[in-house]
Amino acid sequence: MVHRLTRWTAVAVLALFAVSTAFAADATGKWTWTTNFNGNEVKQMIELKQDGEKLTGSLTGRNNQKIEIKDGTVKGSDISFGVVRERNGQEIKSTYKGKRDGDTIKGTIGPEGGQSREWTATRAK
Repeated sequence: MVHRLTRWTAVAVLALFAVSTAFAADATGKWTWTTNFNGNEVKQMIELKQDGEKLTGSLTGRNNQKIEIKDGTVKGSDISFGVVRERNGQEIKSTYKGKRDGDTIKGTIGPEGGQSREWTATRAK
């Protein structure tokens, strides 16, 4: 009986570890970074919700405008999503790509047909 109890305790501990590791690996949460717009430092925030390999959420940027992310995916530590903004009657799509390492995402932001720039976001506490 003691042997069985020890085995089940070990299985329970391993299961709990697996669940906590999966949760820690989740990109869900609020992430912030600062970017430069025409010489002005602007704080940006993104709220992400991960469901398996699907990533949804919204970006809050200049003028506190919330923009829903599109085509969000997570594959291991790699994340990517798009954001469509309207400027002067034209839609501008930017693609965000990054690699998550704990509470940091490092990658690039690039508009379609434009030059990409680096971004580093940290998970908000």
